[in-house]
Amino acid sequence: MAAALIILSASVLTSCGSIPVPTNKASSYTGDNFTTWEDARFGIFIHWSHSSQQGVEISWPLAGGTFTMPYCENMTVEQYQSSAATFNPKNWDPVALAKLFKKAGAQYAVMTTKHGDGYAMFDTKLSDFGVMHSPVGRDLVREYVDAIRAEGLGVGLYFNMKDWHAPDYPAFTEEDKPYHYYLGAPLPPPEQWQRYLDFMFGQVREILTNYGKIDEIWFDGQFEHKPSDWKVDEMGKMVRQLQPGIKINDRLAGQGDFDTPEKFLPAKPPARPWETCMTMNDSWGYNPEDPSYKSSTEIIQTLCEIAGKGGHLLLNVSPMGDGQLPPEQIERLNALADWMSRNHESITGTQPGLEPSQFYGPSTQKGNTVYLHLLSKPYESITVRAIHVNKVKSVHVLGSGKDLQFTKRITLFDQIRKELMKFNDPVGDLVINVPESVIEPHVTVIAIDFE
Repeated sequence: MAAALIILSASVLTSCGSIPVPTNKASSYTGDNFTTWEDARFGIFIHWSHSSQQGVEISWPLAGGTFTMPYCENMTVEQYQSSAATFNPKNWDPVALAKLFKKAGAQYAVMTTKHGDGYAMFDTKLSDFGVMHSPVGRDLVREYVDAIRAEGLGVGLYFNMKDWHAPDYPAFTEEDKPYHYYLGAPLPPPEQWQRYLDFMFGQVREILTNYGKIDEIWFDGQFEHKPSDWKVDEMGKMVRQLQPGIKINDRLAGQGDFDTPEKFLPAKPPARPWETCMTMNDSWGYNPEDPSYKSSTEIIQTLCEIAGKGGHLLLNVSPMGDGQLPPEQIERLNALADWMSRNHESITGTQPGLEPSQFYGPSTQKGNTVYLHLLSKPYESITVRAIHVNKVKSVHVLGSGKDLQFTKRITLFDQIRKELMKFNDPVGDLVINVPESVIEPHVTVIAIDFE
């Protein structure tokens, strides 16, 4: 008897409860400003170095490639680093890119200040290997920061702790191949290592001092040495002194505020805040030999899944040697912009929604609204289970504002309690009719408004 279900109400669709369809909703959306790191579910990662001129993966080709990147080239150190002498991205337009990122729904961005190849994309006083000593002759990080901040987005900086160009690290040579330092590299003599640490600390101090407020710092390359060798406690203390409130990733061991699954969406979310960094194809840097692009649908669905688990998606772009983004990446950012123009409120500033047992798909929540992300086309209807059905005010398609018919179902026991005990807050199922005519490209979002 307890398992029996009673249909509590007929299909509900009233004009007084309808959600008005916004006028020209899609075209009016220009993006959301950065408020807090916790609310920013979507960011853009920018991997860029002089090697983009050659159309090869960033840094790793000079080490002979790596099995973790199937399209990574094997080049000599000299061949890889040769493009530092000619780097001059004349079509680099950070203002236009910042506008595109924001329109795509990103609330923050993270740019490489220096990758493992040692080439500084910023004005460093500690090395002559960087943009200020290449034909470009300008601080590209400064231009990025100014453009991102002007759009109201959060500013993040990437810094690789290893430096395969610095003599004191020491520099990577042909004799070090094949690369075999995934689990650790030998340390140089103590005096030499201390010189390198002073250099590394000095460059981190530069990027955290010269560009105003920084919202996130993304360390990398830590795997070649132990945390104690890197002096991570001292680094963490310095970073927080220079930038109070900054978020530090987990690759500065023991100092991080959030975890960074790489190219991977965890089945269960980590116990603390997390950010998945994801490439559009299999490469971080611009690599025209890598055709393995994820579809726009896969990227948008991944964003929905990550938001539904309370994480952040840091989606990578890789400017070409002239500073422009590859057409494939612009296409996907435009698809994101189109989808987010109608559905951004189901992503930005949300928290995880229902439990997996309540709805078969990702869901988010903001205020009194739960957003269901349909990753597959439904057969006639979808069911949401174990919710307070009498608190549901209305159901509509987020992208169009179209109201949907729904039916409430509760157990026979709760029906009896209602009649005899005036109990009116049952937990039951909500069956929502989803006609094919309301299905949208990539992901359809259904909004349930509660009292």
